Amino acid sequence: MIRQQTPSVLTVIYSFAFHGRLVIHHARKSAAGEFCYLNNAAIIAEHLRQKYAKIAIIDTDMHHGQGIQEIFYDRKDVLYTSVHGDPVNFYPAVTGHAFEKGIGEGEGYNINFPMPHGTDEVGFFEYIDKSIEAMTLFDPDVIVHVLGFDVYENDPEARCAVSTEGFKVLAQKMKELNKPLIVLVEGGYYIQKLNDNLQAFLLGLMDEKSNNGSSI
Repeated sequence: MIRQQTPSVLTVIYSFAFHGRLVIHHARKSAAGEFCYLNNAAIIAEHLRQKYAKIAIIDTDMHHGQGIQEIFYDRKDVLYTSVHGDPVNFYPAVTGHAFEKGIGEGEGYNINFPMPHGTDEVGFFEYIDKSIEAMTLFDPDVIVHVLGFDVYENDPEARCAVSTEGFKVLAQKMKELNKPLIVLVEGGYYIQKLNDNLQAFLLGLMDEKSNNGSSI
């Protein structure tokens, strides 16, 4: 779905058949990850680099996107920042730690915010704000948001507690960055509330109180 908003903000919500689709951010350079075979966030970021100098990827899925991290780990043109559950005894386990900051030219352009299990909504947004601060300093031309609904408080995968209203707040924070924004729908396994949570996020994007953004 593509929505054009006055005066000129472009937002894209993308998923494979919202219910039962495959997640994307775990696919690596030369290997599948979990159920992911193509890393759409990385593909989109690479495509955008043909036109734009700097791309930021913010990942707010419950699980760390080890595929995105691996693909851009030695690059400074794509910032990857992720807010996710602490990977100790939690998928993907082998990545997502705060000390993983990139290598070579990419050092400092990979920023992980692993949340302690049991983090409440206030704590979740404290990590989100830190991630947004990193993106603001990077000053990207385009932002790719990997959006996970598995941070919802009743989701079986959740190790934090984001409310339905919280997804509206999250969208407002993304919009207030005033940058071209592409949103990729990721995890979410509490089927009963997926539609409500998506609608809340969309309402946040349409909130006229937020900045109007810019176009790609």
